[in-house]
Amino acid sequence: MGNSTFHLASITKKVIMALVGLFLVMFLLVHLGLNFTVLILEGDREIFNKAAHFMGTNLIVKIVEVGLFGFLIVHIIVGIVLQLQNWGARPKRYKKRATTQLSFFSRYMIHTGALIFIFLIIHFSDFYFKAKFTDLVPLITYDGKEYHDLGLLTLQKFKMGGFVIGYIIAFILLGFHLNHAFQSAFQSMGWNHSRYMPFIKKVGLVISILIPLGFTIIPLVIYFSEAYSV
Repeated sequence: MGNSTFHLASITKKVIMALVGLFLVMFLLVHLGLNFTVLILEGDREIFNKAAHFMGTNLIVKIVEVGLFGFLIVHIIVGIVLQLQNWGARPKRYKKRATTQLSFFSRYMIHTGALIFIFLIIHFSDFYFKAKFTDLVPLITYDGKEYHDLGLLTLQKFKMGGFVIGYIIAFILLGFHLNHAFQSAFQSMGWNHSRYMPFIKKVGLVISILIPLGFTIIPLVIYFSEAYSV
């Protein structure tokens, strides 16, 4: 009974991890679309600033935002718990054998996750918390209405070589994380079938490449183009 209960609890955690992870992938796609607006009209920040303002003030988006932070915390906590359970359940004499059977991406999921979490803390501190809780983000006026000029802050950050390098590294790590996480999510929900998994793995590979690529294109264009002046 004890082993059965433990196994059921472990499966439940994996399903929760999978559902939350898929939600976070959807958020990344929305966030990527928003970020691309900063490139419109070669640095005209109006569309980006208005879109960011909408995302920060719309009631539905704010509710989703609270859920996002909650899901992110759940994702981190459940991920740590599952990793600790895996380490604790694996006999030492089988450790070497089991390690060789794991893919490169699955072997370092906890490590890439930890580094991504550190990046998120820095990222939220640079943008989200500055706009929400400080007066450090300058204001800009469109049609008589004031907006936080997050577009200017974004351009300033992406003109800093060190920041751009760190940003790109973080999204390369995210790509590694997504590569295994996407297919693992569907496996946890019972889709581990020979008919579906090859397609799911291909979709996961495409997502793990396109999302980081999209996020890295933006700082590279801004950094190397003189059209995006600050």
